[in-house]
Amino acid sequence: MNLIEVERKRELADSETLRHRLTELGYREVSSLTEIDTYYSRPDVDYMETVECLRVRQRNGSAEITYKPPSSTATHSEDGIIAKLETNVQLSDTGQAGAANALLAAVGMVELVRVEKVRTTYRHPDHDDTVVSIDIVTGVGAFIETEILAADSDGADARLEAIEQAIGVSTLPVVRLPYRDLVMCAHARA
Repeated sequence: MNLIEVERKRELADSETLRHRLTELGYREVSSLTEIDTYYSRPDVDYMETVECLRVRQRNGSAEITYKPPSSTATHSEDGIIAKLETNVQLSDTGQAGAANALLAAVGMVELVRVEKVRTTYRHPDHDDTVVSIDIVTGVGAFIETEILAADSDGADARLEAIEQAIGVSTLPVVRLPYRDLVMCAHARA
């Protein structure tokens, strides 16, 4: 069965307070790692405009290629919730990330940007399909991403809202841009 990610990202000013709140609520830390993502676009289609994602990700001895389809009003709600089907291809190890990057360049894909972040992920105490990630993105800042994996988005939006309320982040500013775009904007200002 193909699962979709139902997620929302918010700005985070104080990650330590959130870490304590998650622990108090029974969330368990499942990983803390550095992710290095290299994003691509096609020469004939601007993925920045279509809000598509093609990336090679390296982390903790593994690597993968991910594709997310174009965004539309069906995939992005008014309140910043994103629901998209992801296609992921696991690579055998981080060494394969270099080969994947070389392959994408060889077929004419255009490298957009590299994004480096430290991601600490917590799993919901009662729902293994629900995670909260605290992301520290180099050169950009700190964020919280709440994510539910579901067969469809029916009811997942309400669950996501309830989780954000419970962990105390529902009033934080919603971030509608992907990290790729935030890093590209930061580079343009520098």
